[in-house]
Amino acid sequence: MLRARSTRQQGEPVEDRRFPMARAEDRPFDPAPELTRRAEEDPVSRVKLWDGGTPWLITRYEDVRTVLADPRVSVDATCPAFPHTNAVSKARDTTMKTLMQMDAPEHTVQRRLLSPEFTIEKMAALRPRIQRIVDDLIDGMLDGPQPVDLVAAFALPVPTQVICELLGVPYADRGFFQGVAHTLVMDEPDPGKAVAASEDLNGYLEQLVVRKNAEPGEDLLSTLAVEQFRTGAMNPREIATLGQLLLVAGHDTTASMIALGTAVLLANPDQLDLVRDGDPARVAGAVEELLRYLSITHTEARRVAREDLEIGGRLVRAGEGIVAVKSTANRDPAAFPDPDSVDVRREARHHVAFGHGRHVCLGAPLARVELQVVYGTLFRRIPTLKSAIPLEELKFDENAVFYTVRELPVTW
Repeated sequence: MLRARSTRQQGEPVEDRRFPMARAEDRPFDPAPELTRRAEEDPVSRVKLWDGGTPWLITRYEDVRTVLADPRVSVDATCPAFPHTNAVSKARDTTMKTLMQMDAPEHTVQRRLLSPEFTIEKMAALRPRIQRIVDDLIDGMLDGPQPVDLVAAFALPVPTQVICELLGVPYADRGFFQGVAHTLVMDEPDPGKAVAASEDLNGYLEQLVVRKNAEPGEDLLSTLAVEQFRTGAMNPREIATLGQLLLVAGHDTTASMIALGTAVLLANPDQLDLVRDGDPARVAGAVEELLRYLSITHTEARRVAREDLEIGGRLVRAGEGIVAVKSTANRDPAAFPDPDSVDVRREARHHVAFGHGRHVCLGAPLARVELQVVYGTLFRRIPTLKSAIPLEELKFDENAVFYTVRELPVTW
């Protein structure tokens, strides 16, 4: 939770009041109203965090892209003024350094290690397998009772099965790592509990890496075990840390997008009609528009300035924290006309839902293929799919890293 501090002159507070990150109950798919107000009235302003830190809040599209692409801006979570989300993120990010907290050249080395495994071509080659997973889960829903919770029966299992197969993690162990993921992405659990959960998952993955080294398969952990562990370039803990990031982020974010995107389309039947026939080009466009419209990352992009730089006419000094808000950037009318309307015919691929610059989401090509298969199949195979409860009764997770709907009861 943030506190807003509006400024007329740099560093000079005009007001200091609650800055809610929660979205309005009557507009659950929109950014928090206070964020929208700031984007309109004070797009580069100071805010006060839970720990007393006062980073800059950046809310407009061009300014957000500038921040994310500027090499003078760091993701190093150990910097004194780094704007941690809460005590949990601070404890986790300062004890377990992942790709997301690395600057060049360290980030460059690890990114190059993984990038060949997440190319557009390789992810496209997974489409037939993803299609089988989606069809099998839909078969299960059609054969089962109604209503069914789409989150538990479909949205979560699809990306979980995909990332398990890609990494070489047994799907049978999903209960364990999904529980860990839930602890890590919630906004305000006990810091000690979160760090312990992360350690448990790292220990599990370390053992798996050792087994993969002895008996490698055709998966990413096996590749890393053979090419990095055997050669002495990385130890099992370092590989496990990479694996944890991919495993947790690889299923949670996409699961949230499947559920939320479905809810949005059910709430906009005219848009759903445009997607239902499964036309590949139209579905691909719908995926980009839904990514733009929803911007599910609640914690936004957090950075710290290494040098003085100007953002939106304000001087941000070296050592000051920055919070770049992707959800308001994706609703900036200067970049997206009529931004608060969902329009699957819109050209929206320039959105920043996956970030921008050197830290753009590594798994974006995989997420795009998964979402294209899901939206292109679900409504075609179940053309009468509808929410089993009024959409205004849906419950959303406000205190998690990823904004999502807790349950989505559907029938047909």
